[in-house]
Amino acid sequence: MAIEAGEADVVLVPGFMQGARSWEPVLVRIGRRYRAHALEHRAHDLEGRLVEIEAATRRGATLVGYSLGGRLALRAALRAADDPGRFGALVTLGATPGIEDARERAQRRAADEELATWVESSAIEDVVAYWERIPALAGQVPELVVAQRADRLGHDPARLAKLLRSAGQGVLKPVWDRLEALETPLLALAGQRDPRYAAAAERMAAAAPRGRCATIPDAGHAAHLERPDAFAAALLEFLDEHLGQRRLVDGDA
Repeated sequence: MAIEAGEADVVLVPGFMQGARSWEPVLVRIGRRYRAHALEHRAHDLEGRLVEIEAATRRGATLVGYSLGGRLALRAALRAADDPGRFGALVTLGATPGIEDARERAQRRAADEELATWVESSAIEDVVAYWERIPALAGQVPELVVAQRADRLGHDPARLAKLLRSAGQGVLKPVWDRLEALETPLLALAGQRDPRYAAAAERMAAAAPRGRCATIPDAGHAAHLERPDAFAAALLEFLDEHLGQRRLVDGDA
């Protein structure tokens, strides 16, 4: 059964240099129990992507976002803070509410600008080759890297640069101080081998009134790709708690 965004109870938001296909391992594992849809972004700026997330997510649905997608999903939920029930729940993976230290944020912004300048003047093949070597993705088996390559090669370098300039961690204002107003149930996830984001997930869960955190064993930054079974198990446990009444029956799938 094909699920459209407006029908979905779970909307999956991809990370930087990813598309809807990056969520296929998760869709396969949760699609028999929940109506799930992976978002394919058309916009390449912060506001445009937030609008797309809001338009794709029907009332009461759960948002699941990875890395950049997690930052965007969190901001979409915070924008709806005065509308209880707009989102049924929120799941972030490898995401943070932002860089608090002004000097560190300025340094990151300068680095992102330097990267954006290089990206927009480079061939997509060179951009993808660079991205496959970044430290955050270290430890991924070669087969997984190759499996993601076709999706990454489909991006436009100029649009990637635009996204870096509007939604990179250096340009985004941190929202740690707003987590205490987030009434949406939150599950903050991170890979066990991704200590910086595991610490951020723990802190996010402590700050949000209905937050919890968990780590995915033997996984790095992209835990949904590196350990899809473990990620899907954690996600399904959370969905069963908050969306159990919407679970598909076998005859619907």
